[in-house]
Amino acid sequence: MNIILLGPPGAGKGTQAERLVATRGMVQLSTGDMLRAARKSGTALGARVAAVMDAGELVSDEIVSDLIGEALDMMAPEQGAIFDGYPRTAAQAESLDAILASRGRKLDHVIELEVDEDALVERITGRFTCAKCGTGYHDRFKLPKVEGTCDVCGSHEFKRRPDDNAETVRTRMAEYRAKTAPILPFYEARGIVSRVDGMADMDAVTAAIAAILDR
Repeated sequence: MNIILLGPPGAGKGTQAERLVATRGMVQLSTGDMLRAARKSGTALGARVAAVMDAGELVSDEIVSDLIGEALDMMAPEQGAIFDGYPRTAAQAESLDAILASRGRKLDHVIELEVDEDALVERITGRFTCAKCGTGYHDRFKLPKVEGTCDVCGSHEFKRRPDDNAETVRTRMAEYRAKTAPILPFYEARGIVSRVDGMADMDAVTAAIAAILDR
């Protein structure tokens, strides 16, 4: 089973992809990760990627398609793929169909984690972590049991990501809507788009995704 998992930053897409990898043996194909790995690989395709990135240019659809094709060829036939960050245009969606079809595969589901923008801003801007062990906390949802002391390692130092601010989150949301707008109608016309409440408890989101995949 091959799926596209959609959701803005902070929607929990990464967590749900990790769970699908762990429980169903799926492979997460993130174009960002694949491009970085290709650049370091020393292969001919990697050299093409490095040349484009070093020139400050956008990697072409052709190169991304080749990367995805290579990744699919390395997977076992029974393994499903989770596409993350691709496709972002109608042309890429059509290209993905061709890539999958040439390998005897098809796209089964497009699952979007829907979020409330204001609630997402609160979720992200409230995040902070222990500077020593990395344990995650939240101003509202998960404070340390003892104020100022990490539950895990006892450290008193905490940090926040500089981009976890309201302006950045809203900018990311706008970018996400702009990137998904071209492809959702393409897949909705095919009847394979499902939506899940991304603001629900993580386990509830996992169960909702499982229900879609198992129906």
